[in-house]
Amino acid sequence: MKFLTAAVLLASLAGLSPAFAHAFLVKANPTVGSTVPSAPAQLLMIYTEGLEVPFCAVTVTSASGTVVNDKPQAVPGHNNEMSVKLHITAHGTYRVTWHAVAVDTHHTQGSFKFTVAP
Repeated sequence: MKFLTAAVLLASLAGLSPAFAHAFLVKANPTVGSTVPSAPAQLLMIYTEGLEVPFCAVTVTSASGTVVNDKPQAVPGHNNEMSVKLHITAHGTYRVTWHAVAVDTHHTQGSFKFTVAP
């Protein structure tokens, strides 16, 4: 165990960081917990790491439980971003539930809400 700890410390000092990171959501548009004046056409999600978008999932639901999105798409030139086309036709609060798979194959998940103002 002492050898492993020393190896990690030496790698860190040498500028080599071990791959312990996961893809965490750092920004979304519409933003987490926000109220927007009109229905957005898409949801953009930005993560801390590159994503394997074909293995990611996003579900956006209305207060009644209706799913209002297409499947996530990669954003060309930005491997840490995915976008989701939305089909919102009414004001109200929408819940976003996401599952991300990073390029290092680690899985993360979460949820947040945003509101479309009347």
